Amino acid sequence: MKLRGAQSNLAGRFERLAREPFDDGWAHEEAPPPDPATEVREERARSILATNDSPDVPFERSINPYRGCEHGCIYCFARPSHAYLELSPGLDFETKLIAKTNAVALLREALARPGYEAKPIAFGTNTDCYQPIERRYRLMRGILELLAECRHPLSIVTKSALVERDLDLLAPMARENLVRVFVSIATLDAPLARRLEPRAASPGRRLDVLRALARAGVPCGVMVAPVIPALTDRSLEAVLEAAADAGATMAGWIMLRLPHEVRPLFKQWLAQHCPERAARVMSLVRDVRGGRENDLRFGSRLTGEGHFARLIAQRFALACRRLGLDHGSAAGGSPGALDCSRFRPPAAGAQLSLFR
Repeated sequence: MKLRGAQSNLAGRFERLAREPFDDGWAHEEAPPPDPATEVREERARSILATNDSPDVPFERSINPYRGCEHGCIYCFARPSHAYLELSPGLDFETKLIAKTNAVALLREALARPGYEAKPIAFGTNTDCYQPIERRYRLMRGILELLAECRHPLSIVTKSALVERDLDLLAPMARENLVRVFVSIATLDAPLARRLEPRAASPGRRLDVLRALARAGVPCGVMVAPVIPALTDRSLEAVLEAAADAGATMAGWIMLRLPHEVRPLFKQWLAQHCPERAARVMSLVRDVRGGRENDLRFGSRLTGEGHFARLIAQRFALACRRLGLDHGSAAGGSPGALDCSRFRPPAAGAQLSLFR
């Protein structure tokens, strides 16, 4: 499928019915099905602020204005979340999207509650807040306007160039130490990135985003994520060097994770796009996961273990020291010491537009 990461609609683990291909002798006479179009369902969410108590990530609160992600990254660890909606973590995850149209209103209510304590809010932790449908829905824009009004700290991770649209909000917030932006770049190999992340910005364009952020005075960093053994790990130093040259001052990395339905989807992708490397990739994946293909244990799930994982960690640390990149929280990056003392509740009775 052109410009799609998954090549099938693998059944989610909560579906009551399963599908499997069956050759009835007629398939050769039928026209191939058209590539699936992107569909967006609007949802009135009940809450918008998610809390996190994982010791592996440096944030306690996050917001995801959308469910599913049109970028279609085949390795995305968020794909299994679509199974809870009785949708496939495969093509459905990147073609059947959900927009939480009341996100701004819900956040305003949360920030206005008596006793609310400001702590950095992370964006891009599950699906990209700047994925293509943000151009239409502008939910992230509305959220940023509210957070700027309230002087609330936040951090962003994205693969999209659309973040440049909001520099008029991000730059003033940066001057008050309220924002950090990380751009995720797994490889500088454009053809490989096109297959891995079919609707995300190109690696070169993402470096342009780092330059724009740095010029605007927005503290920015690079996330080398995921590191895919025998596929993208060779780009580690090159990505860090290019990002530092573009103006990044921080860096983080995450080892490939294959939870639940991501495993068969990624294997299917390997068989189609990199059949000559598939066995080697999966062998190293098992090596960094203690003989398994995924590891859910805190402390190792983001970085892996074993010789190969230690080698990646050492290469990353050495390159960051050489380039002067802050890597205090190597796995997952770090929002830094953002200023929470400037927060002020939203003005009573005010209401931001959902669409601008």
